[in-house]
Amino acid sequence: MASREENVPPVNQQNLDIRPTPREEMNLYPLDTFPYEYVGKKIKISFEMPEFTAICPFSDFPDFAVIRLEYVPNERCIELKSLKLYINSFREIKIFHEHVINVIMEDFVAACDPLKVKIEGDFHVRGNIKTVVRAKYKREKDGKRKVENKRAIHLNEVAAE
Repeated sequence: MASREENVPPVNQQNLDIRPTPREEMNLYPLDTFPYEYVGKKIKISFEMPEFTAICPFSDFPDFAVIRLEYVPNERCIELKSLKLYINSFREIKIFHEHVINVIMEDFVAACDPLKVKIEGDFHVRGNIKTVVRAKYKREKDGKRKVENKRAIHLNEVAAE
C-alpha cells in the first residue's frame, strides 16, 4: 500500500523563490502584561486589529488582514500598547497566513497564560481568493494546553455585468 506522502504532489511545483522569515529572525515586539485583579471571575476581552500587514513569502507583496482576538484571562491581562506594537512588528515579516495565526497564538499564550483564546485572521482578497484562518486554545484544568487550528478559503463570486 502506498503511503500518503507518495500521493501528495511535490512542494513548490512553480519553482518560486519562497523565503519566509525564520522565527528566530522575526524580532517581534514583546507582549507585556499586568495582573488581573479578579482571578476566578471569568470575563471575555475582545480586540479587533483592522490594519494587520505582513509580507507574502511567495510574491513579496503585502498581505492585509483583520485580526480578531478574544480571550478569558487567568492571572494576567495583555497590555494594549504592547499588543499594538507587536501586531505592527509583522509589517516586515515574510510569513504565510496560517503561520501568522500560530505565531500570534504561541506568543499570546506564552505572555499571559489565558484560560481561553480565539484568534481569527480575516485576510483580504488576493487573486480572487479570500482566506480566513482560525485557532482556539483552552487551558486544561491541569494546566495543559490544547490548540485547535482551522483554515477556510473562500473564492470570491464575481458578479456578471
